[in-house]
Amino acid sequence: MEVGNRTTSVTEVILLGLTKDPMLCAIFFVIFLVFYTVTLVGNISIITLIRTCSQLHTPMYLFLSHLAFVDLGFSSSVTPIMLIGFFRYGMALPVTGCVAQLCFVVLFGTAECFLLAAMAYDRYMAICSPLLYPTKMSPRVCIFLVGASYFGGCVNGGTFTGCSASLSFCGPNKVDHFFCDFSPLVKLSCSDVSIIQIIPSISAGSIIVVTVLVISLSYVFILATILKMRSTEGRHKAFSTCTSHLTAVTLYYGTITFIYVLPKSTYTIYQNKIISVFYTVVIPMLNPLIYSLRNKDVKDALRKATVRRS
Repeated sequence: MEVGNRTTSVTEVILLGLTKDPMLCAIFFVIFLVFYTVTLVGNISIITLIRTCSQLHTPMYLFLSHLAFVDLGFSSSVTPIMLIGFFRYGMALPVTGCVAQLCFVVLFGTAECFLLAAMAYDRYMAICSPLLYPTKMSPRVCIFLVGASYFGGCVNGGTFTGCSASLSFCGPNKVDHFFCDFSPLVKLSCSDVSIIQIIPSISAGSIIVVTVLVISLSYVFILATILKMRSTEGRHKAFSTCTSHLTAVTLYYGTITFIYVLPKSTYTIYQNKIISVFYTVVIPMLNPLIYSLRNKDVKDALRKATVRRS
């Protein structure tokens, strides 16, 4: 394989997975198969419900449908390969396949960051400027925000892919992880990684800072507006529309901050794997449950759809 004008002796990498214990592999296979099934059913149901129910044709649910699609892609980029690895006590992937997996993980993970920021801005406009909401969140603006989310994901995914594709692998090819993350690949490389490590860090760090800033500012203004409301019912209604989103933001950013912002010396490889499982497998499963169980509109639409089919 030719990479960066050098011939590499390593053409595949071996993902060691979560564990080598046969009993744990069997247990984990069943658990994560259930998780993945719930992820598929939950997110596809959310997308279908939003597309077919006219009362959910609003900006907030447009963003939610794309969040569900991104969660599907995020989980599907990781979970099937991890499940196969439980049977083989490890999973061999071509270097190009490993880089492709990294690209999709970063693409969908980044798009999720931007979509969560867009959803925070949508809540800010709905609560703080309700009279301007139809204009400020017009269909054209919503399409632009969704498109920008995917574009940002593609740019960041391309950055990671380009840096990974420029690496040369000529030594050990075993990755102590269950998917092709950037840091383990860099550790295997025999290239000069001094610059290659910096570029993705700057790209990912900038995206996290910008999206967290948008979300934080949105909720600062939302909180200030809610506190000024005289009606207790009004405050409760306004805050209830934000709780699902706040829960999703806290779970997602809490885990990616642990992995990509904190110094590597603060956690072990085992802790890295556990947290990575949470944000790549568990959160995509939880998001449709969070938004359906805590959202009156979604529950009403689901109830009506169930009645129509019965």
